[in-house]
Amino acid sequence: MLKQNIQFKEYTQYDALGLAALVNSGEVSAKELLDAAIHQANTLNPKLNAIIHRFDERAYNAAQAGLPQGAFTGVPYLLKDLSFYFADEPITMGSRSVNIIPDNDSEIVKRMKATGVNAFGKTNTPEFGLIITTEPKANGATHNPFKKGYSSGGSSGGSASAVASGIVPMAGAGDGGGSIRFPASWCGAFGLKPSRGRNPMGPALGEGWEGAVADHVITRSVRDSAAMLDAINGPEIGAPFVIAPPDGSFLQAAMRAPKQLTIALHQQPLIANTVVDKEVLAVLNKTAKQLESMGHNVVPAEPNINIEQFWHDFMVVVCAHTAFTIDNVKRQFGAKHVSNLEPQTYNMALLGRSLSAVDLVHAKHGWHESQYQTGLLLETYDMILCPTVPTPAVKHGVLPPSRMDEMLMRTAEVLNKGVNMGKYAFSSGMIEKLSHPVLSKMAFTMLGNVTGLPAASVPVGMSKKGLPIGMQLIGRMNDEATIISLAGEMERAGMFTKAAFEK
Repeated sequence: MLKQNIQFKEYTQYDALGLAALVNSGEVSAKELLDAAIHQANTLNPKLNAIIHRFDERAYNAAQAGLPQGAFTGVPYLLKDLSFYFADEPITMGSRSVNIIPDNDSEIVKRMKATGVNAFGKTNTPEFGLIITTEPKANGATHNPFKKGYSSGGSSGGSASAVASGIVPMAGAGDGGGSIRFPASWCGAFGLKPSRGRNPMGPALGEGWEGAVADHVITRSVRDSAAMLDAINGPEIGAPFVIAPPDGSFLQAAMRAPKQLTIALHQQPLIANTVVDKEVLAVLNKTAKQLESMGHNVVPAEPNINIEQFWHDFMVVVCAHTAFTIDNVKRQFGAKHVSNLEPQTYNMALLGRSLSAVDLVHAKHGWHESQYQTGLLLETYDMILCPTVPTPAVKHGVLPPSRMDEMLMRTAEVLNKGVNMGKYAFSSGMIEKLSHPVLSKMAFTMLGNVTGLPAASVPVGMSKKGLPIGMQLIGRMNDEATIISLAGEMERAGMFTKAAFEK
């Protein structure tokens, strides 16, 4: 058994598969691992605010009763408080207007539980996962584990902070515009967004945001992400499509070097007027050289995408779905709950209601053009390398709307009674201006969501301020295996930076 006086230090020395191996060999028990995780949570979470709901007793009961035998039996685990329905535990989606107690687990949670993980809490997220920093009014801001007062990213910021700080080795996460990769980059973790349709979204959804959303995990090691993908991927009842099954095990892919790859170096942001930080560019160039030294060919090449149409089409889809979400809130909880929504949520719903079905179809046609152009690029190249985020993490208060923005949003609400302010806001450039601080940070991640391609953020750099910098790998459709293989090769080569708890 691990000695009590060094138990917590040793806990952070293992990834999830390593901890599961200790349980399987009898060296530690599931209860002892849960003790360690809860000690970490009690010590670190008051400083981080990564976990917003705990059910420790339920987890202890599960450990005592015996967890399912799987790849991660006994490993402490956390779920993002957005789309992961865990029976009999509240889900608030980062909102003051929502409090649902589900009767059943969502399909992905069922599959995760079957691996033997022991969930004991839910992680913080912005309201409905709509922006890429975790600073909801409902629960307060989640801090970056490397620097208090700085953003952990979003919308899976709570999960990324919990993993990078050493509370748990992996946690559930979701990605609609970069929400796995973005916080993984800012917190120094590994985050894979699988191909569209690879992992289940049901039974509540067939697809989220017209297929932009994919749920998976944020991890410290590549192999943990791969092993979880092996366990949870595959078709489900009612899914809108079934994609090609993997050719072999993702875990095996993580352990082997890829073939020699030809990689497109994508350097131009897909949001106009976005400045890529010099430190980020330096890490990009260093990563490209390291990959070349490993035998891969890295060639500058850009997808032929209309960047003015790109952001507009994305916003149309997200705003339309936000309007649908708020309509559901009103139906389920009453009109008074809508008044508690955060201003940016209310404003996006306002914009969504101003759009027509024809606007949505036009946007989806734009998505297809982006899919086609990126597909053409990947006919020549095996993969795309680019920054995950154009900058390292920013301070809290930079990305959520300012007080002036909030006032403009509320003014638009009043004016909308006489004029279709939604259409005017799009056509006048108001939305482009107000949304630019957030959209510009998503200038490289959104491509994976619009196209449905698999993409991952790898933790390979640090800024002078001591904040992580991630680089993104975007692969061909259904080809997570090559991304996982290359990421594993980079990890074994020592390219990954140390986690916050290792500092």
